[in-house]
Amino acid sequence: MKTYDLIIVGGGAAGFFAAINVAEQMPHASICILEKNKEGLQKVKISGGGRCNVTHAEFIPQELVLNYPRGEKELLGPFHQFMTGDTIAWFEARGVALKIEDDGRMFPVTNSSQTIIDCFLSETKKHKIDVLYSQSVTTLSPQDQLTGFEVETKSESFQCKKLLIATGSSVKFWKLMGQLGHTIVKPVPSLFTFNITDKRIKDIPGVVAPDVEVKILKTDLVSEGPLLITHWGMSAPAILKLSAFGAVVLAKMDYKFNIEINFIKQDAESCLNQLKATKQDLGKKTVFKLPQFNLPKRLWQQLVLASGMAQDTRWADVNKEQLENLTKQLTQAVFNVDGKSTFKEEFVTAGGVALKEVNFKTFESKLIPNLYFAGEVLNIDAVTGGFNFQNAWTGAYIAARAMANASFNS
Repeated sequence: MKTYDLIIVGGGAAGFFAAINVAEQMPHASICILEKNKEGLQKVKISGGGRCNVTHAEFIPQELVLNYPRGEKELLGPFHQFMTGDTIAWFEARGVALKIEDDGRMFPVTNSSQTIIDCFLSETKKHKIDVLYSQSVTTLSPQDQLTGFEVETKSESFQCKKLLIATGSSVKFWKLMGQLGHTIVKPVPSLFTFNITDKRIKDIPGVVAPDVEVKILKTDLVSEGPLLITHWGMSAPAILKLSAFGAVVLAKMDYKFNIEINFIKQDAESCLNQLKATKQDLGKKTVFKLPQFNLPKRLWQQLVLASGMAQDTRWADVNKEQLENLTKQLTQAVFNVDGKSTFKEEFVTAGGVALKEVNFKTFESKLIPNLYFAGEVLNIDAVTGGFNFQNAWTGAYIAARAMANASFNS
C-alpha cells in the first residue's frame, strides 16, 4: 500500500491546481493525483475551442457571483480570498500571460490550451508530485484521524492523511460521496442550446441577433444578449444563460416549453410608432428589402414574411393589421422549444455534493474531517465564459491553503 500525505482524486483543472498550491506551501508533503484516464486535463485541453478560457475579466466579487446559478451565495466569501486578479497573477508568475477579449473572456496569449497544460505538468514535476494515470478509484474508506483514508483503485491501494475530491461531474463519484453520507443533488444538464423547428428560422442558420431579450413563458426566467440561429434551433449567450439558470425548472418541463423573444428590446408601443413613422418616410420602398432596428437582413425578412406581407409589399401599402403583426414578431415572437442539444465537449452539469455540507472557508466536508472538495463535484455551476474554471481555481486554492495550514501531522 502506497502512503501519501495528500491524495487528490481527479486530474483536471481543480486537481492539478490544488496539488501545486499545497506543494508550494508544504514542500515536504507527499502528494499524489489519481486520474482515471490515460492523460489528465482533458477539459482544459478542449475548453474555448482548444484555447482554454481560463477565467473572465470580472474583478468585483459581488458581480462575479451573479454568473453562478448554483453557488452564488456560497462563493462570495471565497471570491474575496482568491478570484480573477489572483488567477491572472498566479499564471503570470509562472510565465503564462493572459489576455482579455472583447466579451470579457480571458485566454493565454498563446491562444493554446497546451500552454496551461504545460504549465501544470511543469509545476507538478518541479514539486515532485506523483501523477498516476489509468487509476480508476473504486472505494474510499475513511479511517481514524491518524490514518486518514484508504483509497482503492482497480490496480492499487493507497493511504493518505487528507483527501481532495476534484472529479468534476462524475456520477460514479457522486454515488461514492453518497455512500459516505453526503447528500447528492440530482444532476441535470446546465449549459445547452434549444431545439426549435420553425419556418421563421429554418433557412437562416448562422444569423446572429446582436442583443435580444428572451423569456421562458410560464416562468420567471429571462435573459439578454446575443442570439445565434442554428441548424437545430437557437444558441449563444441569451439562450445559454437561460439554460443555466433554468436547469432544474427546464428539466422538470422535459425541455418542452415556449419562449418569447424581443428582437429589438423595445416595448410594443414604441416599436409600432417607429414602424408607422417608417411607413410615412419610406412609402415607395419595399419593406422586405430594408431592414429596420439594425436587425440582420435575413432575420428581418423572415419576420416580415411571418407578419403576412409579401416580398414586394411597399411601406405605403402596409395595412394596420400587418403593422401590428410585424410589431408582435419584433417584440413578442413566440417559439416552441422541443428538446435540447448539449456541447458534448464542454458539458456542464448542475448537481453534485450539497453545498450546505461543505465549509466554504476551507472547502472541507462538514461531515468527514480531512475530506475536501474543489470544482464541479460540488453543486456549483456557471454560465459559459470562463466562470466554471474560476470556481475550480478558487476552490482548489482555498482548499490547498486550508490543508497546508492544518498541516498533515494533525
